[in-house]
Amino acid sequence: MASRGATTPGKPSSFEPSVWGDFFINYEPQPLQSCEEWMRVRVIKLKEEVCMLFKGCNRAVRKMMLVDVLQHLGLDHHFEEQINTALSEILESEFSSYNLHDVALRFRLLREHGCWISPDVFDKFKDENGSLREDITKEPRGLLSLYNAAHLLVHGETSLEEAIAFARHHLKSMRGSLKSPLAKQVKRALHLPLPRTYRRVETVHFISEYKEDEGHNPILLELAKLDFNLHQHLHLKELKSMTKWWKELSEFIGLSYVRDRVVENYLWSFVVHYEEHFGLARVISAKINVLLTIMDDTHDDHATIEECQMLHEAAQRWDGSAISLLPEYLKRFYKELLGNIKEIGDEMATSGNYKIAYIKKQFQNQFSYYLQEAQWTHKCHKPSFDEQVNLGVMTICVPTVSVCGMAAMGDAMPKEALDWVVGLPDAIIASGKIARFMNDIAAFNRVKSKGGAASSVECYMAEHGVTREVAIAKIGSLIEDGWKSLNQARFGDRALLPAVQRVINLALSFPLYYGGGNDAFTFSTRLRETIEILFVNPIPM
Repeated sequence: MASRGATTPGKPSSFEPSVWGDFFINYEPQPLQSCEEWMRVRVIKLKEEVCMLFKGCNRAVRKMMLVDVLQHLGLDHHFEEQINTALSEILESEFSSYNLHDVALRFRLLREHGCWISPDVFDKFKDENGSLREDITKEPRGLLSLYNAAHLLVHGETSLEEAIAFARHHLKSMRGSLKSPLAKQVKRALHLPLPRTYRRVETVHFISEYKEDEGHNPILLELAKLDFNLHQHLHLKELKSMTKWWKELSEFIGLSYVRDRVVENYLWSFVVHYEEHFGLARVISAKINVLLTIMDDTHDDHATIEECQMLHEAAQRWDGSAISLLPEYLKRFYKELLGNIKEIGDEMATSGNYKIAYIKKQFQNQFSYYLQEAQWTHKCHKPSFDEQVNLGVMTICVPTVSVCGMAAMGDAMPKEALDWVVGLPDAIIASGKIARFMNDIAAFNRVKSKGGAASSVECYMAEHGVTREVAIAKIGSLIEDGWKSLNQARFGDRALLPAVQRVINLALSFPLYYGGGNDAFTFSTRLRETIEILFVNPIPM
């Protein structure tokens, strides 16, 4: 998932040094405010009480409110069975509310969970001309709910595009008159709508806001705080282990030009696999992200074309004897690549997971994609926009990261779903395009190094003879198309929904890393506050 940078062969990296260094190796977190054993026992008790809350919800609106709050508080993964049952009941029950917030909330929850619901449900809020009525602008909470719900649109739903524009305009105009916590929620949504927001970051904000709500449930609030702090304690242990692993790896391979981004790569895997029981998948994915970063930085204007070809040949052989093919400075990296993939396979096998062949194959594919890009640069080939995008989706590593992350999940991701991802379905391509386009816009906003591969922005400008502003606007519309395609993927084969959700989780990381035309991976100080919120600062009880 590394973004494109450029270095001069033989010289140290010109990238920013790590923000973190040995911080997580040496960091001693604050002691948990209560002993961990007591906290876990308390969590079990509170989860039982939440199950009783579900049983006490007799009306659809109450069920929706409970599900929504659990999602905002980051607790929904504990109650998947109860939530699925509640949503089935909500879908099947008659619903005739004229409350905009309730109608939009029902629409959003059902679509998020793969249940198709027509945008016609919003027709009751339109006038005789088919436009949304002005009187609904007096309901800011309902307007915010509509705005977030409409972002689950698919291709061809112009009525939802109009709803987004309508709600955005009126929410902007009323920002100064809103009170917290609604004012804060509107500000966040206008920056990034809820369906495109990474939920663990939203959880931190919502926990502090939920207690301001007079109708908040103290059971849910206590459980959310305990759950977050327990998770954070686990993640700190993983970060310590990851940082030690990286320190040993980087010292051994001795590639000074590589970006030191182990913490940021861990965050990337955390976005996809945040649940406690996916610790192995999370750590494996983080290590894979680091290895891909090394590969990316090596191919991107560091290795010569001959060295790229050597690396490709060695990777296709995938054998220790292929080390002799490589230049001296890459031999140790290749040895470590083989060794780490073998260790990952051994770790997976301890839990009966023998899908390591998928990971090995994806790495071999990735070397091929990088080689093709290097050949284009070497031959001064100027690809068409479509050619650049098709290869760029692969070099941005979305297919590789998706396959490897899901393979590491073991039985939680059935073989059928994994084969679906390997087949490069529309959801993977859409996610890859979002990543590529956002990355390229961020890269184009920096001074471009000579000799690097042309970005999608440059290819579009050259092919259509337009300015950077026109090209970026066009690519922005293609990013929107990508989100629509991801939304559409929710409504396919329900057996594939768990895999689709992991692809969507990965896509939610892209605004975090590339939002606002910035590259927060390469310029990682931009992620410091987010990492501190998630991994360093516990939530006061």
